[in-house]
Parts: sequence; C-alpha cells; structure tokens
Amino acid sequence: MTLNRRHFLSLGGAAALAAGLAPWLTPRGASAAATTTFPYTLTDEQWRARLTPAQYQVLRREGTERPYTSPLNDEHRQGTFACAGCEQRLFSSNTKFDSGTGWPSFWQPLEHAVGETRDNSFGMVRTAVYCANCGGHLGHVFDDGPRPTGLRYCMNGVAMSFAPQG
Repeated sequence: MTLNRRHFLSLGGAAALAAGLAPWLTPRGASAAATTTFPYTLTDEQWRARLTPAQYQVLRREGTERPYTSPLNDEHRQGTFACAGCEQRLFSSNTKFDSGTGWPSFWQPLEHAVGETRDNSFGMVRTAVYCANCGGHLGHVFDDGPRPTGLRYCMNGVAMSFAPQG
C-alpha cells in the first residue's frame, strides 16, 4: 500500500484524536484514597454497602454529578455540610455562595477537614479536593472565588450531607 498525502493526514488525524481522547477513556479511581492512609477506612465491599450508587461513583471513583441536580446547591439554611461517606464536618454554611456553576460552592473548608491533590484527568490540570478523614472525592477547588480567600471549592452535593444548625 502506498501512503499518499490523504492517507498520511488521515492517520495523523486519527492519532491526534486518540491522544486527545485518552484522558477521557482512562478509568478513574480514588487516587487520594489509593495512595494515602486515612483515619476512617472501609473495604470496597463495605463502601458499596454504605453508599448509594451515585455516592459511591463520586466519593470512591472520583465521578462528578450533573450540575443543578443536588438539592444542596439550593440549601441556604445555617448549618454544616459533612462527608456523606464518613460524616466528617467539611464546610460551614457561612462560607457557602452561589457560584452559578450548578454545584454547591464554598470559599473555605473547615480547618483540617479536606485535603488536596493534583488531578490530570480529562486533559487538564486541576486541584481535586478529598475528605481528610476517609479520602472520599468531593470535587475541585479553583482560584476564581469571592473574598476573602478568592477560592471556589466546587463540591459534588451527592458527596455531602447537610445538618441544619439548632
């Protein structure tokens, strides 16, 4: 078979497409939980029994819920947001704000409540946020939030629970 310009360009385009899709096709796992020891640990079987399928996909497999699907996005009462996996307190309602992104957003977590790790999935570099107690994936943090921190902790509502104050 003789390679002409059309074949060469077609093969080059297919290679570029495959390279671009590779991060999307790479299975995602709980990288923070896989590389760190946490105070609260369960076996995979125990996590599956404890969590709903949606919670398991986000907390243990680093999934993302669809925007505007979590009731916690519209939660405006005073209280505390906690990890749905282990009940670790994560965020005060005093730091919640409407980011317009469709996910519950906060400008600061509670002290020692979360950890951060580099996330290279989907062909971009982001900072993933996980529960410091169980390693459950919560979402990502970005530097386009309001004062005083300038941060936007964009969290998956399915990964959290809410306890109203008082």
